[in-house]
Amino acid sequence: MTRLRLRLFAALRERAGAAELEREFPDGVTVGEVWRSLAEEFPALGGARGTIAFAVNQEYVEADFKPRDNDEVAFIPPVSGGSGRTGQHVGPIAIGREPIDVAALQAAVADSGAGGVVTFVGMTRRENAGRIVIRLEYEAYEPMALQEMRKIAEEAARHFRITRIAIRHRIGVVEIGESSVAIAVSAPHRGDAFDACRFAIDRLKEIVPIWKKEHFDGGKVWIGSQTSHPPRG
Repeated sequence: MTRLRLRLFAALRERAGAAELEREFPDGVTVGEVWRSLAEEFPALGGARGTIAFAVNQEYVEADFKPRDNDEVAFIPPVSGGSGRTGQHVGPIAIGREPIDVAALQAAVADSGAGGVVTFVGMTRRENAGRIVIRLEYEAYEPMALQEMRKIAEEAARHFRITRIAIRHRIGVVEIGESSVAIAVSAPHRGDAFDACRFAIDRLKEIVPIWKKEHFDGGKVWIGSQTSHPPRG
């Protein structure tokens, strides 16, 4: 038998009523089969398969991957929205509950060879989709999220002529007007700095396992292709 540690996040965690589970499966089981077993155990998970990604020991894998005994298998719901050469271009990559110090992030990428610094700051706004937002709440699979954020920074350094890039994301409650994510990029020329910054935030929203719950006047909902209500069928 293969004993696995299972991790669930955001809407999946709420639907199953558990964040971490341990289960035994026949040797040779695939992560896809593990998911199907969970969906049978927790029917509220049943309609989510088409949007779920799998990770084993903090690395994305396909459904036919066969984990080993004592591996950690994570089920990743939709997220809200390197080489040695690139290592020198990667500045601080961090996740934390404290407010983001944007000036410190800019200072971390400053360099005498850079002609400019471009910074993106994502903030909690008062209205979204016709709703009055009260606050946002972020949750992360932190070890994997940090790993994926670093990969994004390294990829930006390969694709664009930048000097340095730094990324910080908050978790926990983020009130109206506060910053949830900030990316700073320095480069010899502004075009590369703008392009790298846009690439980094777009990629972060696509693949980094960080989830956003919107608390609004009258309810709350996970932002993404999931909702706060259990799927049908």
